[in-house]
Amino acid sequence: MAGQQFQYDDSGNTFFYFLTSFVGLIVVPATYYLWPRDQNAEQLRLKSLRRVHGRCLWYRLRLMKSQQSIVPTLKKAALLFGWAVFLLLAYKVSKLDREYQEYNPYEVLNLDPGASLSEIKKQYRVLSLKYHPDKGGDESTFMRIAKAYAALTNEQSRQNWETYGNPDGPGATSFVSLFLTFSLYSFFFFCPSISGDQILINTTQLFMHFMYKTPNMNMKRLAMVLTAAFEFDPRSNKDATIRPTDNIEVPQLIRELGNINVKKKEPPFCYPYSLKARVLVLAHLARMDVSEELEEDQRFVVRKSPALLQEMINVGCQLTMMANSRGGFHAPRLVTIENCMKLTQMIVQGLQESKSPLLQLPHFEEEHLRYCISKKYKVRSLQDLVSLKDSDRRSMLRFLGEDKYDEVLAVLGSFPHIAMVTKLQVLDDEDSNNITAGSIVTVTVTLTRKRMAVRTCLHLQGDASKTKTKVWQNKSKAAKKTPKSKKKKITKKKAPPAPAKTKQANGNVAGSVPAVVVKEEEEEASDKGSESDEAEAEANKDSPSERDEDSDKQSDTEVDEMAGDDEEEWEALQQSIQRRERALLETKSKVTHPVYSLYFPEEKHEWWWLYIADRRDQTLVSMPYHVCTLKDTEEVELKFPAPSKTGNYQYSIILRSDSYLGLDQIRPLKLEVHEAKAMLDNHPQWDIPDTEEEDEEQEDSDGIEESEDDEEDND
Repeated sequence: MAGQQFQYDDSGNTFFYFLTSFVGLIVVPATYYLWPRDQNAEQLRLKSLRRVHGRCLWYRLRLMKSQQSIVPTLKKAALLFGWAVFLLLAYKVSKLDREYQEYNPYEVLNLDPGASLSEIKKQYRVLSLKYHPDKGGDESTFMRIAKAYAALTNEQSRQNWETYGNPDGPGATSFVSLFLTFSLYSFFFFCPSISGDQILINTTQLFMHFMYKTPNMNMKRLAMVLTAAFEFDPRSNKDATIRPTDNIEVPQLIRELGNINVKKKEPPFCYPYSLKARVLVLAHLARMDVSEELEEDQRFVVRKSPALLQEMINVGCQLTMMANSRGGFHAPRLVTIENCMKLTQMIVQGLQESKSPLLQLPHFEEEHLRYCISKKYKVRSLQDLVSLKDSDRRSMLRFLGEDKYDEVLAVLGSFPHIAMVTKLQVLDDEDSNNITAGSIVTVTVTLTRKRMAVRTCLHLQGDASKTKTKVWQNKSKAAKKTPKSKKKKITKKKAPPAPAKTKQANGNVAGSVPAVVVKEEEEEASDKGSESDEAEAEANKDSPSERDEDSDKQSDTEVDEMAGDDEEEWEALQQSIQRRERALLETKSKVTHPVYSLYFPEEKHEWWWLYIADRRDQTLVSMPYHVCTLKDTEEVELKFPAPSKTGNYQYSIILRSDSYLGLDQIRPLKLEVHEAKAMLDNHPQWDIPDTEEEDEEQEDSDGIEESEDDEEDND
C-alpha cells in the first residue's frame, strides 16, 4: 500500500471531529424519541376523554403521573445539556486549524523516491543540524524529520508505513473504530424506544413446547402457560420482583380464589414466580382487592399479558403452518387459538369467562343483572341493551341516577360497531369468480368502524316505525270488532268488478265471462304472432345478406362485451396490486380509538383479529390477521389455498376484538370448488399446418439445389 496516499494528523485534532460526530449521533435520535410531548396537548386530550373514560384505571393513573412526575423535566434538562455539548464541540471544530498533509517520508526529507540508504542518512544529518531544537530549529518540524527517517530506515516503521500509511501503526485509528462500533451497538441494542414489546426467546420456546404438547388447551391450562413466561421471573427480567411478604399474602389469595392447581408439580408451573403471577391474574379477573404492594406487581403482570398472548397466537399459527406443510404432528386446535383471544379480552376488561358482558359498563354490579335478564326485557348482551327503546331502557336501569344513566349511555355509545363487506375471488386467473381445486382464493374484507351511538339512533327509528305499525294494527283490530252484518254490507257495496282481484272461492260464476274473453284474446294474439312469424320467415328468405349482417353484428357485440369484461378484470387486478404496494410503503399509525376498560392499568387501543376457519373440523383456513390500524375504514386481504377436492365447503369469516367481550362477529363463507382445467399439451399457437411444413421443406430443398449449382459453377 506504499503507492496509496494517507493523511496523518500530528496535532490530534481528528479526535474532536470524531467526538462531535459521536455526540450528534446520540443527541439527534434521542431528542426525536425522548423529548416530552406537548403537555398542554396531552391535557386537552385527556380532558376530551374524561366524560367517557373518567372512571378507567389507566385514565386515573395517567392524570396522577402527569401531575406528580418530574421525569419530563429531567429529560428536557439532559437533552439540552447534550445539545450544549454538541454545539460546543461544533464551535471547537470550526476553530481548529485543519492542516492535513499527505504523509510521504521522501517529501519530508526532500529526497526522490527510491533514494539509497546512504543518501537518506546524509540528508537526515543535514536537516537535523538545521532544525534541531538545540540549534534553534522548530521542534515539530524536527519530529516530522525524525519520523520520516525512522520510516525509511527502521524495518518495523517502514512496514507500518507501507501497510497503514503511518509509521506508528494503526494505533489510535483502530481504537476509535472499535469504540465507535461498540457505542453504536450499545445504543441501538439497549435503547428502549427501539425494542418495543420484546418477548424473550426462552418464553417463545416455552409457548411452543406446551402448544405442541397440548394442542387442545382449555382456559385454565392456558392461564398456567401464560403466567409461566420468563418475563415474570426476576432472574430473567429485572422489572419482576419477589417480595418477602409474598409468603403471607399469596397463600391468602389462593384460599380466597379456590382451586387453582397449586399442588401441580409440573415445572415451571410449580415455581414461585409462576404461582404468584397466576394468582395475580386470576385475582384481576375476579376483580378482587389486593394489598398495595401486590397491586403494583399485579399491574405489571396484567400490562404484559396481552403482548404475551399475541405471541402465543403467533406460535400457534407457526405450528399450524408447519403441520400443514410437513405433517408428522398435530397442529394446535382452533379452540386453543380462540381461547388465547378470549383470554386477552378477559384480561383487558377484568372479567371472567362466565360473567356477563354488561359488567364492562360503569355502575353495573352482579346484583343489577337480575333487572336485565328478567322475562320482561331479556337483555343479556350489549346489542340487546342498544336495541331497547329509550323508555324501556330507562325503566330497566331505574337503579341508576340521571348522571350515572347518562354516563352509561355515553360509554355504550363509544363502543365500536364494525360493518363487514366481503368479496371472494381468484386473482391472476381468467375467470376470477370460478374457484378451482388448488387455486389461491383471496377474500377481501372491508371493515368500517362506527360508534354504537349511530346504531342506537337507527334502532330508535326502527322502534318508532314498529310502534306506528302496532298502532295501525290496533286500529284495524278495532275496526274488525264491528258487527258481521255491517261488514257484509260493506263488502257487498265495495265488491271490486275487476276479475283479477276476485278470489277463486267466490269467483266461479262471475269469473267465467272474463275467462272466455281472455281465451279469445290469447287466440287472437297467437294468430297475430303466427302471421308475424310467417312474415319474418319470408323476409329472411328474401334477404339472406341482412341475416348475415345481423349475425355479424351480434358476434361483434359479444366480442366487445368479452373485451370489456377482460378490461374490467385487468383494471381491478391492477388496482389491487397498486393497493398492496401502497400498503407496503405506507406506515399507518396504530393509534386507533382508546378502549374503555375499568381495570386495565395502561391505555390500550382497539385492535382486532380477522381470520377464516373451518369450525366443523376446528382448523384454521387462513392465519389470523392482526388489524391494528382500523380507525375508520380498513381493507384486508385473506388468502388461502382452495381444497384439492371438488364440492361445496362451509367456512366462517371471524372478526374478534382483543379488548371487548361480546362484540365478536361470525359470517358464513360458502365455497364451491370446481375441477381445475386440464393443462394443454399442445398450445394452438404452436400448431403448424401441414401445408406450411411442406412449403418450408420445399424452400429448404430449393436452397440446397441452388447452393450445389453455385459450387458447380465455381468449379
